[in-house]
Amino acid sequence: MVLLRFAPSPTGPLHLGGLRMALYNHLFSRKHRGKWLLRVEDTDMSRHVPGSVDGIRKALEWAGLNYDYGPGKEGPHAPYFQSERLDLYTTYAGKLIESGHAYRCFCSPDELLEIKAKLARAGSSSSYDRRCLHLTEEEVARKLRAGEKHTVRFNTSVVPERLPASDLIFGRPKDAHASLATDPILLKSDNFPTYHLASVVDDHEMGITHVLRGEEWLPSLPLHLDIYASLNLATPAFGHLPILLNPDGSKMSKRHGDVQVADFIKRGWEPEAVLNWAVLSGWGVSQSVPVEEGTSQTRSSSYVPDSTQIMTLDEMIGQFDISALTHRNTILEVSKLEYINKRHIMRQAAKPLELQILASKVHEQIKESFPLSKYTTIDMIKKTIILLEGRLSNICDIARHAPYLFVEPDLSSREAEKMRNGISPEDYARVLESVKAKLEAATVPWEDLDILDVLHKEREVLGMPTKTFMKTLRRAITGMKDGPAIADVMNVIGRERTLARLSNTAT
Repeated sequence: MVLLRFAPSPTGPLHLGGLRMALYNHLFSRKHRGKWLLRVEDTDMSRHVPGSVDGIRKALEWAGLNYDYGPGKEGPHAPYFQSERLDLYTTYAGKLIESGHAYRCFCSPDELLEIKAKLARAGSSSSYDRRCLHLTEEEVARKLRAGEKHTVRFNTSVVPERLPASDLIFGRPKDAHASLATDPILLKSDNFPTYHLASVVDDHEMGITHVLRGEEWLPSLPLHLDIYASLNLATPAFGHLPILLNPDGSKMSKRHGDVQVADFIKRGWEPEAVLNWAVLSGWGVSQSVPVEEGTSQTRSSSYVPDSTQIMTLDEMIGQFDISALTHRNTILEVSKLEYINKRHIMRQAAKPLELQILASKVHEQIKESFPLSKYTTIDMIKKTIILLEGRLSNICDIARHAPYLFVEPDLSSREAEKMRNGISPEDYARVLESVKAKLEAATVPWEDLDILDVLHKEREVLGMPTKTFMKTLRRAITGMKDGPAIADVMNVIGRERTLARLSNTAT
């Protein structure tokens, strides 16, 4: 069975890059009818931020990315915190020492700095002179009995032969051994592992078949494959995702503001829209194209679809193809999220159950915005969402777009005052009085009344220019120059409120 893992460190809230990583793990596993687990890589206790794990879990739950195993969902791979698996790393480090593929290093931090500086002065690119590799068994035993602190280093001078590195996204990456530290540390002096050892051990012990992680780990792939080979373990398939960039081109990280998933939750963005936005960064799709015109032979080709393609999570799973992902780093543009979010709201508003969920989500906020209003009901909010269809980039913008649906319009505002310019008091009163009289005289129920038709006919009777006529009505009904069709607004606020606003001819 295909099994993947999302393995964040608890160093703060989940950010967009982490969410996208979890998303790709989710898409790949579901596409191949497999599973994925959440593993917490908490071996660097100096960077641990209390509450991080709960925050990560809540963010994943909000996004609908439900892992199969992990904290809160115990399974056959537990424990899911690396700090609870230290005995495993010690055991595997011991195996490497016994086979000669690792050794104990007793050099102090000060000695290591001195060694590195000396090598640099000599023109060497090495970061360590391997002096502890040549200690005799007796010397090592004596130092251990004396309680000297030590690390365990990987012995890169005796790595077994293996197949060249291969990546699901980048293909055959360049060999990066030269850029790695000399004999990298696998186990620190506090008996906590480095990422290099812990990731290999845990991925093997948990039965991970595919590893999807950030491109920043691509240079470390040769080292990790060397560790697998030295332990005589089968390797999972690796795929490294290009990183996300901030609008200024810098790498997106927790240290930059406005990238935390919690911020997107707080601002009211739709979770599926945020996933849609994130997944399109690097998204590609495979398609079959003819090898030669007029023949039935085809070859696989990949293309990048519209960068604002609207997809549900199920549609993302159906179209996902890791081999078609692009290699380039991507800038996430908020303007695209606004467009995508708007389309997701429109999709949801067309389905009664999802419309109810949308209205419920913003209900408390609307009540807080208009505490004295008796119109802040779920039913009114649902009508508002439908009325504002195509105008709402974010469900939380309802109060800003259409306050007149919940409270009386502010006709003393600067905007409302400007709308009155160019309309004589006589024309203003004439429009409101005539329309009010027509609506009062209507005998059909308000919901069945063709208000737009009534308005058109009354404008013709008055011989009033369309701009003056509609501007007068819009000011009296909403107090705002932009908005949905005024007939639709009147329909939503109802007969009583409409007639009351039309009565206010002197304002």
